[in-house]
Amino acid sequence: MAGLPDTARRNSAAHKPDPRYQKLVAELASTQAVRQTQQFFQKNRQWITDQQIQLCRIAAPTFFEEKRAEHMAAQFRSFGWDAKMDRAGNIVAYSDANREGPFVALTAHLDTVLAPRQATDIQLGKDGRLHGPGVSDNGAGLAALLAFAAAWKAEHTISASDASVVLIANVGEEGEGNLSGMRFLCRQSPLANKIRSYLVLDGPGTDHITCQALASRRFEVTLSGPGGHSWSDHGTVNPNHALSRLVHLFNETQYQAAAPPTPRTSYNFGIVEGGVSINSIPTQARAKIDLRSEDPRRIDEMARDFTEAVEQSVEIENDRASAGKLLAKLREIGARPGGSLPTGSLLLPYLRAVDAHLGIRSQLDCASTDANIPLSMGLEAVSIGAGGQGGGAHTPEEWYDPEGRERGLQRILLTLCLLLAA
Repeated sequence: MAGLPDTARRNSAAHKPDPRYQKLVAELASTQAVRQTQQFFQKNRQWITDQQIQLCRIAAPTFFEEKRAEHMAAQFRSFGWDAKMDRAGNIVAYSDANREGPFVALTAHLDTVLAPRQATDIQLGKDGRLHGPGVSDNGAGLAALLAFAAAWKAEHTISASDASVVLIANVGEEGEGNLSGMRFLCRQSPLANKIRSYLVLDGPGTDHITCQALASRRFEVTLSGPGGHSWSDHGTVNPNHALSRLVHLFNETQYQAAAPPTPRTSYNFGIVEGGVSINSIPTQARAKIDLRSEDPRRIDEMARDFTEAVEQSVEIENDRASAGKLLAKLREIGARPGGSLPTGSLLLPYLRAVDAHLGIRSQLDCASTDANIPLSMGLEAVSIGAGGQGGGAHTPEEWYDPEGRERGLQRILLTLCLLLAA
């Protein structure tokens, strides 16, 4: 996968839309079906926001998306779509009797990093913003999916080819879900060889087009010892002490290896835990680390550095201890492949033309989304925002402002119609 300079070059080269596709967009936007669908989005602004509040109040932490999935399926059916849950837990909705394809997939992930503990955790504030965990990531994407489902059937928007749209609310995008829902769709689902392009809706905004997949690897390390009393057993191997040393050692190697500005690379100890009381030597300590880079080779280097840091921290603790022996268990808990749009794909030229028509200024970026899986397989996929604005993702202070959502929905509609007619 190429690094940041390639992304920058593509931003510059692809900034000007192709006049041929601009003409196609203008012709498409002038059709009665598309104009009526766009009017549907305008007329139903509050209804779409209400739908978003309702679905966000259904907790859907990764691995526990079933209730929200069932809600999405019921909504799809109420709009006239044939919606079913597949073996991975994804909801797949068909607009017509076509089951053989080809399909253009419009997708949004169901799961959230944080989940509301009660319905009132999701609120519409006096400022017109939605507040609460998951309202933006990915409440915005799911609400767009429902808005599209309702508008498509209400206004009878029809493509000019044999392709059909399929709507997918998928599981396992966040954290240790490891893109499980999209992996199933692309590799094991009966749809796997029938979808010719993926338009992934993830979060808010219209300012980015993710067409380069950011690779990552994730590890869990567990350090174990006999434990004991902080006074009477002082000197016994201490997993917490070794874990602290591990974090320090790995940090030091990465500072020394850093060579900005490319490839952009990151690492994060997202979970560090161990011990049961202040006066007990713990029997176990655990950490989870996330490694990311625009260059997958750099991730492999970091993984080797991390393994060496684990071994070194255990060795130092065992050498210094007067009793007990520390053991380490290292486990890879996730790996997201990198990739980029295949040469000759129309997805990016279409999106550029649509953005020019709507007056949207967008930039290409590299990120980790559901699009990683199809992009890694050489399939056509991009991830875009669903309109509006948001912030505080993955925190209790997450928010979403639906102002301007309609332009994002128009962008999705026009791009999808172009892909269907290709």
